[in-house]
Amino acid sequence: MKIIFMGTPDFAVSCLKRLISDGHEVVLAVTQADKPKGRGYAMTPPPVKEYALTQGVEVFQPDTLKNNKQAWDKLAGCRADVAVVVAYGRILPPEVLSIPKHGCINVHASLLPKYRGAAPIQWSVINGERVTGVTTMMMDAGLDTGDMLLKREVEITPDMTAGELHDILAMEGAKAISETLIKLERGELIPEKQDDSLSSYAPTLSREISPIDWDMPSKKIHDLIRGLNPWPAANTRMGGKLLKIYRSRPSSECCAAPGTVLSNAPLTVACGEGSSIEILEVQLEGKKRMSSDDFLIGHPMEVGRVLPD
Repeated sequence: MKIIFMGTPDFAVSCLKRLISDGHEVVLAVTQADKPKGRGYAMTPPPVKEYALTQGVEVFQPDTLKNNKQAWDKLAGCRADVAVVVAYGRILPPEVLSIPKHGCINVHASLLPKYRGAAPIQWSVINGERVTGVTTMMMDAGLDTGDMLLKREVEITPDMTAGELHDILAMEGAKAISETLIKLERGELIPEKQDDSLSSYAPTLSREISPIDWDMPSKKIHDLIRGLNPWPAANTRMGGKLLKIYRSRPSSECCAAPGTVLSNAPLTVACGEGSSIEILEVQLEGKKRMSSDDFLIGHPMEVGRVLPD
């Protein structure tokens, strides 16, 4: 099939690779603009652009697709059978949705209608879900509201981080779009309407949700730590400095006030509802990420100390 691919981050690259390996003709890769990155603020291309260029696929980086007839004409000139959209990062206007012969198919990293929105992977972990997955759907004018085509489920294990789940779902998304296009070619797709009453929203992550509320039970704190790993990372304050926490493990019951350091072998902190949590991996402001054992060698944490401080 002749395909327009629209995507930007690493998550989308797995799908692009699969489309090419399946023998589809990717006639255009549409992605966001290069952005300054790193200490030197060097202009850095998005991962989709980098990979597309290695495969000889033409790259198109319009500033916007809204009210942009020049961009619409560019897409229409491809005479594509379908557009595959994976984490492109921009809403597609109706004029774009109607261009490909079979419309635009999106790969979304949740089991729709749950977790519509920009950060389904992270919120599924933060909320303690045990199962998630990917959904392919026909795009419409709404936010992840189109008819569902195919789903693939994935188990979220108790200690899995959002970063680890991201990588798993990227591979599952590639499998899902491959299966979806096979069914499309065979005329076997059966679109299924989403039940809006079962929907939930996964808004864009921000640093505002990163501070740990030690009054929460350890399970909820553990899920927050997992869900914000690798970015923006759950945190607390130690001696006025930001202490990011990347890995943890719910521990035994306790009766100390939430935030109280119970032990430093291993580093254990009291939480709400008589629970506690072991802190396994941290990063102090201005320092490298390391195990809590290594951290404690240079930064002793006395028992009885109350976080944040």
